[in-house]
Amino acid sequence: MANRLAQTTSPYLLQHADNPVDWWPWSPEAFEEARKRDVPVLLSVGYASCHWCHVMAHESFEDDDTAAYLNAHFVPVKVDREERPDVDAVYMEAVQAATGHGGWPMTVFLTPDAEPFYFGTYFPPEPRHGSPSFQQVLEGVTTAWTDRRDEVAEVAGRIVADLAGRSLVHGGDGVPGESEVAQALLGLTREYDEQHGGFGGAPKFPPAMVVEFLLRHYARTGAEGALQMAADTCTAMARGGIYDQLGGGFARYSVDREWIVPHFEKMLYDNALLCRVYAHLWRATGSDEARRIALETADFMVRELRTAEGGFASALDADSEDAEGKHVEGAFYVWTPEQLREVLGEDDAAFAAACFGVTEEGTFEEGASVLRLPGDTGPVDAARVAGVRARLLAARDERPHPGRDDKVVAAWNGLAIAALAETGAFFDRPDLVERATEAADLLVRVHLGEVARLTRTSKDGRAGDNAGVLEDYGDVAEGFLALAAVTGEGAWLEFAGFLLDIVLEQFTGEGGQLYDTAHDAEQLIRRPQDPTDSATPSGWTAAAGALLSYAAYTGSEAHRTAAEGALGVVKALGPRVPRFVGWGLAVAEALLDGPREVAVAGPVGGELHRTALLGRAPGAVVAAGEGPGAGAEFPLLVDRPLVGGEPTAYVCRHFVCDAPTTDAGELAGKLGG
Repeated sequence: MANRLAQTTSPYLLQHADNPVDWWPWSPEAFEEARKRDVPVLLSVGYASCHWCHVMAHESFEDDDTAAYLNAHFVPVKVDREERPDVDAVYMEAVQAATGHGGWPMTVFLTPDAEPFYFGTYFPPEPRHGSPSFQQVLEGVTTAWTDRRDEVAEVAGRIVADLAGRSLVHGGDGVPGESEVAQALLGLTREYDEQHGGFGGAPKFPPAMVVEFLLRHYARTGAEGALQMAADTCTAMARGGIYDQLGGGFARYSVDREWIVPHFEKMLYDNALLCRVYAHLWRATGSDEARRIALETADFMVRELRTAEGGFASALDADSEDAEGKHVEGAFYVWTPEQLREVLGEDDAAFAAACFGVTEEGTFEEGASVLRLPGDTGPVDAARVAGVRARLLAARDERPHPGRDDKVVAAWNGLAIAALAETGAFFDRPDLVERATEAADLLVRVHLGEVARLTRTSKDGRAGDNAGVLEDYGDVAEGFLALAAVTGEGAWLEFAGFLLDIVLEQFTGEGGQLYDTAHDAEQLIRRPQDPTDSATPSGWTAAAGALLSYAAYTGSEAHRTAAEGALGVVKALGPRVPRFVGWGLAVAEALLDGPREVAVAGPVGGELHRTALLGRAPGAVVAAGEGPGAGAEFPLLVDRPLVGGEPTAYVCRHFVCDAPTTDAGELAGKLGG
C-alpha cells in the first residue's frame, strides 16, 4: 500500500513510497495534521544516493513494528535535501549547533509550528557505540512530548531564537583586495597536504573551487606556488581511486588522505566543477593529463548522467549488487586479482595489477582493490594500458549498474553547461557544446516555463513543485554566460540577465547581503543564508560571480554594484576560512583583474575567438560575432569595426581599452594574465 510520497517526482521520496511509514511530503497540511492530532513531527531528510539513508530506511522505515509506533505517535515528513535545500539548511544548522556535527540521514523532531527540539542523524535499530536505538529515541521523544511539554516548548523556543540571532548583516565593508587574497593564499598553504595534494586530512574532498582560485591567482600574479598546489592536487586526484580509471568521472570524496578509497557515489556537481577545473589547468599548463581528465569527465557526464530530455541527472549511487546479489558499496567499481585474471588472462592481469595498484590483500574490503595509478611502475606501454582498460570496462559493463537519481537540479545543470561548453570549445569537441546547449534549452523550456521564475528540479521533462533558490539562479546564469561566450549567441546573455534581475529584486537585502530564498518564498523558522562554498559554490558566491560577468558584458552599474556588495562576505571570510570560500576567492580574483572584456569582431569559432576563450585572465568575458546584427546581441560588440577588413579583437578593463589587434599572438599576450 503506497503512502502519500507516491504522488511526488523526487526519486528519493519515491524510494519510500512503499514504506509502511505513513510519510507526508513537506507541506502545510502535514503540520496541520500534527496540530490536529497534537503530536510532534518527525522530519527525516536525505537524498537518493545517500548510503546511510538506505541503511536506516531498510532497518527502520521498512520495519512494520517501527512504522506502527511512528504512525501512532508522530506525523512523519520526508524531505529530499536536493529538492528543498532551504529546509535542509535551516534544520542542519540547528543539528550542527546542538550536536557539533551533521550529516544525512538527518532526523529532527519538530513541534507542529515546525520548531525543532530534538536532533540526530542515523539511529541504529539496536543500541550501539553509545547511540540509542531508533525505537528508544521515538519512545523518549513521545514521553517528553506527553509529560514534559513545557520543557519541549522552552527548548524549541531557545533553538529558534538562537538561529534567528545568526543572521549575517553583510560580510564586511568593501570588496576583498590584495591583502585578503594574500592572507587566503597563506592560509591554504598552511592546510595544504604536501605529500598527497589537497587540503586537510581524511575524509578528503576534491577542492575544485579552491583550485579554480589558485589557477586564477597564478594567472594574475605569476605566483608559482599557487600553480604548484593546483597542479599537484589535480595530479594526485587523477591518479587516485577517487577518479574512475576505467569510465572517467570522480567519486564524492576519499575516505583516506591518499585519495585511494572513495565514497563511491558520483555526483553531477563534483564532475561538472572538476571537468571545468581540469580544462582550466590544461589552459594554464598544456598538461596532457589535464586534457585527458577534462575530456573523460565530460564524456562520463554525457554517457552516464544525460537524461532523455537533454538535462543531466543528479547522481549515481555508491551501492550496487555484488556477485551474490547483495547491495554493497563500490561493488561495481572494485577488482580482485582473480577477477582481473578472468577477464585478461595471466599476463595481462599481472600487468593490469601493477599498473592499477591491485594487490592480493586489496586496498578496499574483502580483498578487492580500487583501481588507481600508483605511478611507481616505471615506464608504461600506453597502447597496452588502453587495451587492458577497454577490456576491463567492457567486462565491468556486464555487472549490475548503480542506481541513478534521475531528477534534474537547475543549479547543477548550470555548472554542467559551463563545463561542457568550455571543454567543447577548448578541445574542438562541438558535440559537447551541443550537449550544453540542449541542457540549457531544457532549463529555459521546463524550469523557467510559463512562470518566468526558476523551478529547482524536474524529472522526465516535468517541473517539480519547489521554487529555485539563490544557487539555482547564480549557477544557471553562470552556465548561460559561458554558453554565450562559446557560441556567440546573445540569447544566452539575455536569459542570464533575466535571472540576475530576479536576484536583484528577490534575493538581495540591505548592504549587499544575499539570501538563499526569495523574498516571496515559503517562510521557514529562519531565512537561510549561507555564504560558504561547500560541495558547490554557495548561492551567494555563485550569484556574485555571475553578476560580475554580466556587468562586464553589459556595462550595467547595478549588477556591478550588487557583485561588489556581495563580495564583502569574501573579504570577511577569505583570510579566515579560505578552504570554504574557494569560489568567492575566484570571483575576487576576477574583480581584481577587471575583469577584462574581450570583443571579437569576427567569426564565431575563428582563430581570434578561440584565442580569446583560451586567455587565462581571471573571469574575462568574451563576445564574438560579425556583421551589423552582432551589437544587438552583445553590447560589447557595438561600434567595433574590422581593422583593414580583418577580424579584430578589442580588450578593455576598468573603462580603458587597448589598441585593437588582428593578430592572435598579440591577443594571447594581452590575455595571459
